[in-house]
Amino acid sequence: DPSEKINIGQKFETWLKILKTSNYIEKQIREKLRKDHNTTLPRFDVMSALQRSPNGLKMSELSGVLKVSNGNITGIIDRLVQEGHVERIAIKGDRRAYLASLTEKGSKEFQKYALEHEMWINELLSDISLDDAKMITSLLSSISEKEI
Repeated sequence: DPSEKINIGQKFETWLKILKTSNYIEKQIREKLRKDHNTTLPRFDVMSALQRSPNGLKMSELSGVLKVSNGNITGIIDRLVQEGHVERIAIKGDRRAYLASLTEKGSKEFQKYALEHEMWINELLSDISLDDAKMITSLLSSISEKEI
């Protein structure tokens, strides 16, 4: 059926546009974090996860939240600890495990990043009306996580 081929082509084109737009926005955010705050998006993501977990997170929990390996996070946490943004708290009964949590300094620093991050996103999406933003969100929500 020729109409099915057109349908599949349009959906593929939609996916490419979503991907291209996401990559563009991420590139802009990475650049702004680097230029304005001398930090990286992975550091921002780690601090964001810790900000949402005031009781701290184990490394395995942090890597699960961020969907990256422990190895990727360890170096970031090490640097954040050295800078006084994160503290490690030993877990009783498990010598190898600890909780990572933001210090007061880290929380204040992240709040600054987060406010600017939100302003950058608002600026990047300023041509989209509130109604259109809601519609786009609704349409994208219809894509559920499923195995293919």
